[in-house]
Amino acid sequence: MLKVVFFDAAGTLFDARRAVGESYAAIAREFGAHASGREVSAAFRKVFAQAPPLCFNPHISPARLRELERQWWRERVSETFAGLAQFNNFEAYFEALFAYFADYRNWMVQPDALETLRGLREQGLELGVVSNFDSRLYAILEGLGLAEYFHSMTISSATGAAKPDPGIFRAALAVHQAGPDQAIHVGDSLALDIVGAKAAGLEAILFAPEAPHTATRLVQYRPDFQVRALSEVMHYVRRRDRKIRFGSPTP
Repeated sequence: MLKVVFFDAAGTLFDARRAVGESYAAIAREFGAHASGREVSAAFRKVFAQAPPLCFNPHISPARLRELERQWWRERVSETFAGLAQFNNFEAYFEALFAYFADYRNWMVQPDALETLRGLREQGLELGVVSNFDSRLYAILEGLGLAEYFHSMTISSATGAAKPDPGIFRAALAVHQAGPDQAIHVGDSLALDIVGAKAAGLEAILFAPEAPHTATRLVQYRPDFQVRALSEVMHYVRRRDRKIRFGSPTP
């Protein structure tokens, strides 16, 4: 019996109001560094793909965790602009950038996210967040009016494992005292969400609002379902429950 539905955060429940590279570049200009949003985006993607996971010892203090998160992001931002642009004050720039992405007003909720979360709660399901975000996520979810719907928030930086490591999903399941066969995870990344969830034994739904419904090349980790809108998750869960209870084909 399904007990909990987990959601990825950024890119699934909410998105940045402005493309990340554009924000990096716009704020950089205030500190004397001039690069186009396209250049910054390309550099950021390369740096992020090669970066160590954003996860630390889960037993450290919250204060130390925030220091390490900040240090991790400072290194990524510095690497992004290496050879691309020069700052008149990089430290001040990083402080402004870090604060910008901590402000919930610079993020926007997916149009049907609230409807979906309410609907799943009304079906008696527990909800959780599983994200490779850092501690800023808590305030962002609160500010966006999403936090109240979740029973748990499992973030990589505080867990010691980052998606696609199945360890982060196991940690989330433990909070809900649920087995992998009692959970579904919804996320927008094949490489992180689908691979990680399936490796941990969960059902996985790919949220791909702009992509066609096509099979992934990661054959062993195909999503169980693919949706263009989060509201489709509610319908999937209802059909799934009906099929299990009555043994009838999914309509």
